[in-house]
Amino acid sequence: MPLNNLRLPVIQAPLFLLSGPEMVIASCRAGIVGSFPSPNARTPEILEDWLIEITRALESDAKAAPWAMNLVMHRSNPRRHADLALAVKYKAPVVITALGSPEEAVEAVHSYGGLVYADVNTVDFARRAAATGVDGLALICAGAGGHTGQISPFAFVDEVRSFFDGEIILSGAIGNGRAIHASRVLGADYVYMGTRFISSHECLAAEDYKQMVIDAKGRDIVTSDSVTGVKANWLKDSLLRAGYDTANMPPAGDINFLEAAGDVKRWRDIWAAGQAVATVTERQSIAQIVEQLEHEYGIARAANIAENVTATQNENENENEN
Repeated sequence: MPLNNLRLPVIQAPLFLLSGPEMVIASCRAGIVGSFPSPNARTPEILEDWLIEITRALESDAKAAPWAMNLVMHRSNPRRHADLALAVKYKAPVVITALGSPEEAVEAVHSYGGLVYADVNTVDFARRAAATGVDGLALICAGAGGHTGQISPFAFVDEVRSFFDGEIILSGAIGNGRAIHASRVLGADYVYMGTRFISSHECLAAEDYKQMVIDAKGRDIVTSDSVTGVKANWLKDSLLRAGYDTANMPPAGDINFLEAAGDVKRWRDIWAAGQAVATVTERQSIAQIVEQLEHEYGIARAANIAENVTATQNENENENEN
């Protein structure tokens, strides 16, 4: 079931501590899916307030894109049942599950016609999630900001498509319209874009964080499991500020999935970004970013169409000569 009212096949990725109602609403009004992780609302009561704000702001806007809520489904998350119940109560159009099986969410969200996408960073996880009846899989590939994957998107999409015919969201170093188009050529239906929106006016990131993203290049991204026990991509300067020697990162500690996803202090002091960070060059509104992405995407599509036309003409000429 395709998502409606999309200006671009883009999901503003759920950003831990960074995306809230303002970001979600602005994204949906700009024509892309706005999303947020439910733990960003520090209590279920605050989460319900956020859901009221989002649904009221968008219910009267017939042109708005759908919004999504990201749920941590691992058993170590004591809020998973309460947050899922609120997603059902407010009929979240899309629920994105992470760090656990999506099975519990599938029946609940399908009961009112919502869609369930599952974040996965390995083919094995993708197979298990697909077996639960999810509508889509978000493939977290190498280069993604925050907790990252280690698989090339070329290999990941191809293997998943061999057993899954649902929707695919591609994630990992996607920072401009050309990358969006390339993802579609690979066989993805949508893309996650997270780092591209960190510097936006609507993002909850601290101003120093936004500026560090603007100033950073690909060489400033460090992949390490030292911080949370799970491999993630971090801004080098934020690691240095926190006292890490980025050339000699300590070994990973024990993994607790809830802490790995939601340790506020670590993520507040040490900042994540993806390998496409160089595409972020200024502070903009989400509307401005989407307009720029649409322009880039249109150029890439037009160039591809022109190449296909030329190739077809050449083939026809060769056939006529023969």
